[in-house]
Amino acid sequence: MEFISPTKGGLTFEAMFRDIIEFVTERPAGYRLIIGTDSHSRDDTSFVTAVVIHRMGKGARYYYQKRTQRQITSLRQRIFYETSLSLGVAGRLAEKMAQNGYSDLDVEIHLDVGPSGETKELIREIVGMVTGSGFDAKIKPDSYGASKVADKHTK
Repeated sequence: MEFISPTKGGLTFEAMFRDIIEFVTERPAGYRLIIGTDSHSRDDTSFVTAVVIHRMGKGARYYYQKRTQRQITSLRQRIFYETSLSLGVAGRLAEKMAQNGYSDLDVEIHLDVGPSGETKELIREIVGMVTGSGFDAKIKPDSYGASKVADKHTK
C-alpha cells in the first residue's frame, strides 16, 4: 500500500523511508519518528495511519496511508485495530532504520485514547500492547500524530 506525502504525492514504503533519511541527515538536530492511526466510521470505516518525522523545534514532514474496511461499530475493536496498524508500520520502519544505522531514532506510537471520554477504559490495555512491542506510547492530549495529523485525513 502506498503512502501519500502532501508535498511529494504518492510514495512507496521505500521512497518514504528514503525521504525520512534525507530529512534527518540534512540538518543535525533531535528527531522523533511518530506513528499514529485514527479512524472515522460512516457507511464503512476509514483508517488513516500517519508517519511524522519531527525535527524538534524545527518542523516536521509527514506521510499517511488510508484504507477502508467494512463498518466497525465496536469502539474497542476499532481502537485495537488502529493500534495494530500503527504497530505494523512502526515495526517495518524500526527494522529498516536498524538495518541502515538509524536505530537510535526515537519511535513513538501516538494513540487515539485519553483520560476523558469513551476510551479511558482502554488506556491500560492499549498502552501495554504498544510498550510490550518495544515502542513508546503517547495518549491524548500528547498524541497529536493520531488526533491531529491522521484525523485530518480520515473524512
